[in-house]
Amino acid sequence: MSEFNAPQPDVTLLLDMDGVIREVTLAPAMSKENIDAWVGRPWSDVVGSAADKIQRMMQDTQRTGISAFRQITQKFPSGLELPMEFTTVLLGGRAGMLAIGKNLQAVAELQARLISAQQTIERDYWKLREIETRYRLVIEDSNDAVLLVKVADLRVAEANRTAANALAGTGRRKDGLVGRDFLQEIAAKDREPVELMLRRVRDQGKAPGIVIHLGAEGTPWTLRGSLMTQESTPVFLLQMTPIGKPGGAAVAEHEDLDGLLDRLPDAVAIIDNNGDIKRANRAFTELVEIGSTGAATGENLGRWLSRPGADLSVLISNIQRHGMVRLLSTTVQGELGTETEIEISASGYRQGDDIRIVLVLRNVARRLSPSPESDSLRTALASMNETVGKTPLRKLVKSTVEVVEQYYVRAALQLAEGNRTTAADILGLSRQSLYAKLDRYKIDDKEPDSTGQ
Repeated sequence: MSEFNAPQPDVTLLLDMDGVIREVTLAPAMSKENIDAWVGRPWSDVVGSAADKIQRMMQDTQRTGISAFRQITQKFPSGLELPMEFTTVLLGGRAGMLAIGKNLQAVAELQARLISAQQTIERDYWKLREIETRYRLVIEDSNDAVLLVKVADLRVAEANRTAANALAGTGRRKDGLVGRDFLQEIAAKDREPVELMLRRVRDQGKAPGIVIHLGAEGTPWTLRGSLMTQESTPVFLLQMTPIGKPGGAAVAEHEDLDGLLDRLPDAVAIIDNNGDIKRANRAFTELVEIGSTGAATGENLGRWLSRPGADLSVLISNIQRHGMVRLLSTTVQGELGTETEIEISASGYRQGDDIRIVLVLRNVARRLSPSPESDSLRTALASMNETVGKTPLRKLVKSTVEVVEQYYVRAALQLAEGNRTTAADILGLSRQSLYAKLDRYKIDDKEPDSTGQ
């Protein structure tokens, strides 16, 4: 095969040591772009807000000979903006640097589809988690007395402080109710009606509320119940409201929720449907490297969350479609330039006429280990420095491109879990072209093709 048919990256830039573009090569799919105006300009001038990343890549290259892969949004003279992944390689004799970029638009679209598919698969799981989250919030924060009572033996499984005060006075701890027979905690004359109500809840899922009497004074309360599941065990969710006290029973001790939020080790933020932050805790401000929680209020989360295919728009669209998102992998760009790998779990809820989204952003950088494929690519590219000065630039570029292309082919197969059709879509290739590359590079994906071919 002639070298004119050799594989090409989407964008190849020949840079001098100051990062000024001296030569540009585009893939055939981008050949209509007029990039003559790039020549003679610093690379950082043609990428917009990603200029800081470019500077760090060039510094890494000058120091180690090769930079890590970084994702940026590359702007073209026509106005087209594409998510791309670049790496830079130092040429011998400090003759300059070679920047090699791959279009990630197909990858970003596939990531969005994979996220959507994951949410669909996990819908039932999250329904259960949503129910569990709701009843725990009700138990801990409700002004009413709330209990969970086991269906099997009517013993109390959980109760909030208001319930403990209502059933046995203010001197009793809420965990003092756990394990006790609920019927023995109410007036004897009310036990039979309560049994009948609970039987109806067990059979129908809910029942009309009834009046019961609690405490030495026989204070009247309204008892309402519903059926739910806690760890595969059916339980009654019981809510008691005192009669004659508007708004429910007064809370004996109100939990400082804001203080609790700030003490959480993981970053938490509450945003509206546009991504504007309404509340954030201290861990969030440390993650995005700003001064205080007040400084985050009113800012848009997209200011720090911009990885292609896993940005704010993808996050919000999946929450709107599925109600929540679980373990979305993305990157936070701090105000001081720090990039942090995180996982986001989020859920939406309604506050009056407005939509609110609660996000938990967990730093997972410490548990992420370097990719073996990335290490092998770095080693292969670094070893090519030895050929600089001994090999013509055109052949050196071709060899570098082949190494990088093998990396992307392997990465696409891994992302597609061995499905060659999907991998070809990610790479923007036909199936025949992908097969030819697998054969050329002797890549064995060792995964069955879902099409059976």
